[in-house]
Amino acid sequence: MSHQAQPAEASEPETPHLDFAGTTPYEDYVQADVLTHLQHTLSDDPGEMVFLVTTQVMELWFTVIVHEWETAANALRGDDIPVAVAALKRSVRELEALNASWRPLSQLTPAQFNSYRSALGEGSGFQSAMYRRMEFLLGEKAASMLVPHRGAPRVHAELEKALHEPSLYDEVLRLLARRGYGIPRAVLERDVSLRYEPSPEIEAVWTSLYSGNPDDELARLGEALTDVAELVWRWRNDHLVATRRAMGAKTGTGGSAGVAWLEKRAQKNVFPELWTARSHV
Repeated sequence: MSHQAQPAEASEPETPHLDFAGTTPYEDYVQADVLTHLQHTLSDDPGEMVFLVTTQVMELWFTVIVHEWETAANALRGDDIPVAVAALKRSVRELEALNASWRPLSQLTPAQFNSYRSALGEGSGFQSAMYRRMEFLLGEKAASMLVPHRGAPRVHAELEKALHEPSLYDEVLRLLARRGYGIPRAVLERDVSLRYEPSPEIEAVWTSLYSGNPDDELARLGEALTDVAELVWRWRNDHLVATRRAMGAKTGTGGSAGVAWLEKRAQKNVFPELWTARSHV
């Protein structure tokens, strides 16, 4: 009686390289050991660890978003719209991840937050230097926001440099001017260290662009900027809602008006003419 041949057993995958002279290449590149030992809680409440790690994750997302927007601004200075749009689109995905960071904190009750709030002292998110660089790139400039960082010379110097550099939107408007659109001289020559204020002439330029070919690269640039602006607005509103749930109308940890201050921020749109122009198309 013949025996049918049995199928050969699938060979086991080769064992990955496990023996390294020092730290692993992964550790050398990611610095995971550094990242996972940066958490030093100041209370006995187990919820503080979630708050601390979530805040640190937000700082990392701020860092990569600043990188993307600076990449986009540099590309716009060189009239390279495809590179700028690609960076803006990546930042949209990163903003979505940043905004999702509110979820672990969004259900905090006042009692839960109060259990470790005193550990924050006068610490507040508006003191974040990297978040401030994000705001400066969006055109939300204010020299007073450098004051909290006077005691950290490197950070202060980086923020001062960012304050006096054109914002992402300034670079967009300069590109439009080079393309022959009617950007007022007053806008092009404005003091870029001041907060950007909307202009009816800029609104008319965007109205013209949006009334034309939707596949035009400038129209696509406008849509990429609008995606960014929408998610910035959502970030501000998610921050507002999380703060309302956790502390109501109490004074903020950094001495701000808390919810009232966040409400004022949430009412503002970045790249304002991109929104108002839509009413005229």
